[in-house]
Amino acid sequence: MPELSLQRRYLVLAICCMSLFIVGLDSTIVNVALPDIGRTFRAPVSGLQWTIDAYTLVLAALLMLSGSTADRLGRRRVFQIGLGLFTIGSLLCSLAPGLGWLVVFRMLQAVGGSMLNPVAMSIITNTFTKPAERARAIGVWGGVFGLSMAMGPVVGGALVDSVGWRGVFWVNIPVGIAAILFTALFVPESKAARARRPDPIGQVLIIAMLGSLTYGIIEGPSYGWGSARILAFFAVTVIAVVAFLLYEPRRADPLIDIRFFRSLPFSGATLTAVSAMAALGGFLFLITLYLQDVRGFRPLIAGLFLLPMAAAMAVSAPLAGRMLARSGARAPLLIAGTGIAAGGVLLTQLTNSSAPGYLVLAFLVFGIGIGFVNAPITNAAVSGMPRSQAGVASGIASTSRQVGSSVGVAVMGSVLAANLHGSMTAGFAAATRPGWWIVAAAGIVVIVLALITTSRRGKATAERTATMVAKSEEKILVPSA
Repeated sequence: MPELSLQRRYLVLAICCMSLFIVGLDSTIVNVALPDIGRTFRAPVSGLQWTIDAYTLVLAALLMLSGSTADRLGRRRVFQIGLGLFTIGSLLCSLAPGLGWLVVFRMLQAVGGSMLNPVAMSIITNTFTKPAERARAIGVWGGVFGLSMAMGPVVGGALVDSVGWRGVFWVNIPVGIAAILFTALFVPESKAARARRPDPIGQVLIIAMLGSLTYGIIEGPSYGWGSARILAFFAVTVIAVVAFLLYEPRRADPLIDIRFFRSLPFSGATLTAVSAMAALGGFLFLITLYLQDVRGFRPLIAGLFLLPMAAAMAVSAPLAGRMLARSGARAPLLIAGTGIAAGGVLLTQLTNSSAPGYLVLAFLVFGIGIGFVNAPITNAAVSGMPRSQAGVASGIASTSRQVGSSVGVAVMGSVLAANLHGSMTAGFAAATRPGWWIVAAAGIVVIVLALITTSRRGKATAERTATMVAKSEEKILVPSA
């Protein structure tokens, strides 16, 4: 792709951020709407979990395929297709006549969503080639995500209060249409130097792995953790993981290049993304039910309670980007882990009558932690990798986030379902206390990974991996005579 002027580069960044905006907005808007969706369709807790996880599962399963497809067929083309499918899916979600249809349309929405963030990040990586400039761009990217998260609860609450839950899907439609038009006008097309072949077997194994794991976690409380059905699904998960690890290294063009994980920063970024996003997904799922079903707040008021958390994310993300550009990933990751762990500990003291100030404090601390985590994850995923692998590398990072979010919703919902005895109002606080300790543990995991991956040994493994991958790419692009 030819070098663009500074003004054009930031215009491309702004257009790419539009896709992140609607995806981030969608996550918090739908969470705010869950209680209203549950009342409309008389859905149990597991039904609400599937409303979220049907989207995140499909997204996680297809992100890497979308990233590599964009590298092969053209990043702008795939990005526009994704915007179109996401917009159509949003429209259909707003028209869903039942919970089953809503889940199906959420899956269609996710097919489009899988073509947005990793492809947009690949476009940004190939537009901002200087490391410091790219780190600042990623900081802006993270800030937009925080802004969309900040607007989501308030906009979603206002829409649910005024027109019902169907209105939360309408917001994506005008933004999606505008992004399609601006992409056609201003974003240059780019491809990888060498086309990577599809990996259908690897893709099927990923779908089997994620789908069976999530089904087992969500439905475990209903069927019993020791039931034949649940054990069979967990067995499928294990078999799929083993088969994937044995099959992928044998391919010339694997869906996931296992060699990437020889880099401690890359592996750490993947585990950090899973841990942090599991905490965020579980937090949003439980807190939305708490604010509306336990405390009885209207959706708009519940959204306003979440505003400090999302605003903290919006402010923290650019700060993390600047810290990343100036001194590396350790400081923002340590702040992130501390914030997530402290927020989880504060929420273990949640009661049916917790003071509003205490809730805001807990949400604010948690939001600071989540705000600082995204920029170092993304930077670790794409830094040092060949630009031809940018789509795949950013796809793995995005997949890790979605896997974490999906697992977080599944685990927290299952904790609630397994421990809730009696009404939601009477037993919610006690039933969810183990879940908040899990959130705190996720924060500690982020801290430990930060110390390991940013050490001298961790940086050395990143350099060796980048050199190895780059050399293998050169051999393929320029075969010996």
